[in-house]
Formats: sequence, C-alpha cells, structure tokens
Amino acid sequence: MTVTLGRRDRPEPDLLVVARESAQSEQQTTQRPEDVLLAVEIVSPDSEARDREVKPRTYAAAGFRHFWRVENEEGELAVHVYELDAATGVCAPMGIHRKRLALDLPFPIDIDLTDPTRWL
Repeated sequence: MTVTLGRRDRPEPDLLVVARESAQSEQQTTQRPEDVLLAVEIVSPDSEARDREVKPRTYAAAGFRHFWRVENEEGELAVHVYELDAATGVCAPMGIHRKRLALDLPFPIDIDLTDPTRWL
C-alpha cells in the first residue's frame, strides 16, 4: 500500500497503519497522508540512507504523526520511535526500544522484541 503525497510521489512504507474508515475497497492501492496513523520502515543494507534520512523528512512534511524505524543491531531488534513535532514540522525522536516496545501512542502496544515467535 502506498501513500499519495503528490502526482508522482507515492512512498510505500514497510508497514502502514491507517484509520479503519480509510479502507475503501479491496482494490485500493493508496492512502491519503491524513489517514496514516503510523508508518514503519525496516532498515536493510540497501535502504539505510533512505530509511534513516530521507523518509523521516518526507513523512514529517506529509504530516505523518508517528514513524518507527526498525534496525537490526547485531541480531537484536531496535525500534526507533519518532513523533511529529507540530511546532517545528520535524519528526522528533521519542526513544529507542531494544528489549520491549511498550507505547501508548499512536495506540497501546506492548511487544517483547526478544521473542520473534510471539510476533506471529
């Protein structure tokens, strides 16, 4: 699923959480930026610069309120959490979660990052 930011600008986050009411049909291939609750990028060697530098700026400019970047740190997961600072228009870092991801925003979530069998 992509997010339409402009006529020729449709980024495709690795994971996208949108408002339930924005799902229009099974044939839908894009979302509006204002319907995005969370965008997640999973960093791989060929996407490091894009995921770490370009996409946070792009998503902030589009008004995405929440962005997570998932990194592999020597075989362990690290989730970098960002929230849009409305005053500056920048994705502000809110923390790095390594063993457990427990947050209230953009929705309550509590995940043990050390046990991949529990993610299924």
